[in-house]
Amino acid sequence: MSRYGRVMPVELYSRDTGSGPCVLLLHAFPLSSAMWLSQREALSASWRVVTPDQRGFGGSPLGDDLPALDLAADDLAALLDAKAVDRAIVSGLSMGGYVAMAFWRRHADRVAALVLADTKAAADAEPARQNRRRIASLVEAEPDSTVLIDEVFPTLIGPTTREQRPLVAGRVRGFVQSAPSAAVAWAQRAMAERPDSFDTLASVDVPTLVVVGEEDELAPPTDAMAMTEAISGARLRRIADAGHLPAVERPAEFNAVLVDFLASLG
Repeated sequence: MSRYGRVMPVELYSRDTGSGPCVLLLHAFPLSSAMWLSQREALSASWRVVTPDQRGFGGSPLGDDLPALDLAADDLAALLDAKAVDRAIVSGLSMGGYVAMAFWRRHADRVAALVLADTKAAADAEPARQNRRRIASLVEAEPDSTVLIDEVFPTLIGPTTREQRPLVAGRVRGFVQSAPSAAVAWAQRAMAERPDSFDTLASVDVPTLVVVGEEDELAPPTDAMAMTEAISGARLRRIADAGHLPAVERPAEFNAVLVDFLASLG
């Protein structure tokens, strides 16, 4: 058992490429670490890139613990221990951003810098919580349900991607279709119970980059601006013609923003 309690052996379900300062990339819901293919290729010449699969996604074990983002954060601390990494540049997109904020709350001493992409600090309003619980219950009761494709997939990509990048849209659709029902339910319930994190952001004292797709409807630029204002010295970069998944929709532009930030850390 890890010193953090009951955590999953996530070191067995992560990709680790390159050498140098460690960059931890945390994937979106309901995707897997496969979404970071372009980033692994772009960064691994200068940085050690670690891309874990969150509980239940990408073939990783789910376990029988109650849903909690704090537990996902402790998984990552155990992962860094297993890889003998003291501190990492922690980058999370969407759900990965929620986990990154939980990681800061619980393991701030392990964070060298922070990247928060297409995520938000505010807790869910009650209607949003209820919708997450509805989807969780539905996929558990009907594993073949199309609710993720019908309701979640359309919100993940922007209109430019839908209209002009059919291959990218198809790739994202494939990610969503392959998401295991049990992992979807666990993650939805964990996200529904996440706290407001603006106080968390106010305590951040490491270099921080906030990134947002201009066409993101789930975590729009207004949310990104509020997060940037809450973190002393944070930078905000916007990705044109991208929705909730700029790392997948506009990988070259996202990578350029990320590399510029990483290079600035020295």
